[in-house]
Amino acid sequence: MQLYFAPLACSMATRIALYEVGADAQYIERDRHKRLPDGADFTAINPLGMVPTLRTDEGELITENAAILQYVAATFPNAGLAPTNGIERMRLHQWLSFIGTELHKAVYLPLLSKVAPIEVKNYALSLADARFAIVEKHLSRSEFLLDTFSIVDAYLFTVLNWTGATPLKLDPYPAIQAYVIRLQKRPSIAKALSEELAMYKAEVAKQKAA
Repeated sequence: MQLYFAPLACSMATRIALYEVGADAQYIERDRHKRLPDGADFTAINPLGMVPTLRTDEGELITENAAILQYVAATFPNAGLAPTNGIERMRLHQWLSFIGTELHKAVYLPLLSKVAPIEVKNYALSLADARFAIVEKHLSRSEFLLDTFSIVDAYLFTVLNWTGATPLKLDPYPAIQAYVIRLQKRPSIAKALSEELAMYKAEVAKQKAA
């Protein structure tokens, strides 16, 4: 299994999931120019150049974060990273959709963009409170988004980790803050975060030196 990733991007959620299940995986970094370590053009693998992209042991390519996370959970069912049926399965889909569309794409992506106009960034900021309030209410009565740690927590933590690079503040949301602190101590997350933070800093230093 091969995971194509970029440090601290949403692909970190899959790294966390793979660490959770103890998968034997190869991690291949895609740089900011959409190049791979051997100089190859990553768009030859994924035409959009987006991560995560996963190559399965059978050679199949899977794109899109929600699909890849569910593939990992289904491939290693004993790890319990996703419910398999019933209302909890629907809740899993609900949270994956919410994180992907309402937080990742609607709020964080414009704020992290270097080319988005200020009007777009301000609009994204205006959406944040209502969306954080939903997460805050849920986490004020639950340790995780579902009954136990799952792929949706790996995704949410990854997205919330971008907050420091934006004007967003989590101070009004104590349950979210406590959630982030709890998850930072989880071995899979602590390992993934420390590794990718080091890679991100190295990439930034390389860009500055260029």
